[in-house]
Amino acid sequence: MSGTPLILAIDNGTQSVRALLFDTHGNLVGKGKQEIDPYFSEQPGWAEQHPEYFWESLGVACDKLWQSTDASPDHVAGIAVTTQRGTVINVDRDGKPLRPAIIWLDQRHARVDGPVKGPWGWLFKLARLEDTIARFREKTQANWIVQNQPEIWGKTHKFLLLSGYLNFRLTGHYRDSTGSQVGYLPFDYKKHRWAGKHDFKWQTMPVTPDQLPELVAPGDRIGELLPEAARQLGVPEGLPVIAAASDKACEILGSGGLSPDVGCMSYGTTATINTTSPEYVEPVRLMPPYPAALPGHYSTEVMIYRGYWMVSWFKREFGLREQKIAEELDIQPEVLFDELIRDVPPGSMGLMLQPYWSPGVRQPGPEAKGAIIGFGDVHTRAHVYRATLEGLAYALREGKERIEKRSGVPIRKLRVAGGGSQSDAAMQLTADIFGLPAERPHTYETSGLGAAIDAAVGLGLHPDFASAVSAMTRVGDCFEPDPTAHALYNRLYSEVYLDMYPRLQPIYRKIRDITGYPR
Repeated sequence: MSGTPLILAIDNGTQSVRALLFDTHGNLVGKGKQEIDPYFSEQPGWAEQHPEYFWESLGVACDKLWQSTDASPDHVAGIAVTTQRGTVINVDRDGKPLRPAIIWLDQRHARVDGPVKGPWGWLFKLARLEDTIARFREKTQANWIVQNQPEIWGKTHKFLLLSGYLNFRLTGHYRDSTGSQVGYLPFDYKKHRWAGKHDFKWQTMPVTPDQLPELVAPGDRIGELLPEAARQLGVPEGLPVIAAASDKACEILGSGGLSPDVGCMSYGTTATINTTSPEYVEPVRLMPPYPAALPGHYSTEVMIYRGYWMVSWFKREFGLREQKIAEELDIQPEVLFDELIRDVPPGSMGLMLQPYWSPGVRQPGPEAKGAIIGFGDVHTRAHVYRATLEGLAYALREGKERIEKRSGVPIRKLRVAGGGSQSDAAMQLTADIFGLPAERPHTYETSGLGAAIDAAVGLGLHPDFASAVSAMTRVGDCFEPDPTAHALYNRLYSEVYLDMYPRLQPIYRKIRDITGYPR
């Protein structure tokens, strides 16, 4: 390893902060992981965390990294940051946070006072988009802050995403990647820049252009590492910090997804299916494709918000036995949960699940709830667990078909990342439900690898993104669909699953009218 250039990728996710060391062949040569509390909640529905907590956790993760490897910090050629999406931080003129970060999981709502003024308001009314714009305004964190904490907003010098805050702590520059701009901000998703002065977004929030960071493309330089930051990371000062992208975008790049015929799935806190496209294609009408980690490209994403939440919920509520046995045997709990899945035939003996734990803005409608139908006295917790994984795969297959319809490009294979991809049984049922090969990348740390690829190109360690992806990504395991299981799943998907939401939607509306939930 002597003399081999290395890349330090910082991955600040929802559940942990990871410091990851990659070489130019995509090999993970060192890892430090610090578990974090995703948020604290002072009010029901709030989700906040102190920005300094993320910075301190990064330092701990780096300490663990250097204890885990024989690699020398002197071999680090550059640094890149990828983070959870949509988490916002207010800082003052000295760069000090003015309040806790509002985490992407936060569910508070701002007050909406009347329609958007002027021509945009008339246009939205004519296009029957007033409800959609109202929900956008409700969820815009800046609106809530200016309404409820005006003194905080008055002191806000910069309004940053978590990625922009960490880049500032590393370099002293208010710069962020275009590939990280996912959230309720005045961003132009088509042109990958801040919105033009006549864009309606400026009229829906109090943010001004001077409160936003300078944007650079993935692979471009953010700045150089400050002495204080170098001490925090345990590396030499002055190292280049290269722009990467959001964790989902980097996950796609780290999975090798460069074209619209490769569906990149993530079984994570949010379950998603994405393709990378050079064309601006809205996977759901009026929902923009997010910026990709590949400069100038788009991620045509369909999201199941809190998708893997019920898997975690099941393990916590019904899987204590497996977790305890796994701890005693010093094995991963997923090994035992896979046995639960294998005890149940494909289709979970008619148990069908719809994974709408948190409603979307447009897909599904805001009244949606989760549902399980088909219970009988033969069903056990193992059936519920398998039905949960099948329901997520059905929802993502529906997303795949929506992307194909909008883009006109068929998806021919799947790359599956995220925590759920570590389950062989989950990978197999995914292949069976989609009827496509499901490939698992060679490393679990695909978000960090995607950030490292951005850095490798930016540092000139690879001449271009195609070369970097070819050299640094590869398939680990491939799961081929079973024809018999696929035929069964095809009928359940087309004859049952696709009918569930249309038939339950009126009942969901009645539940909301009677109980007020979901709002």
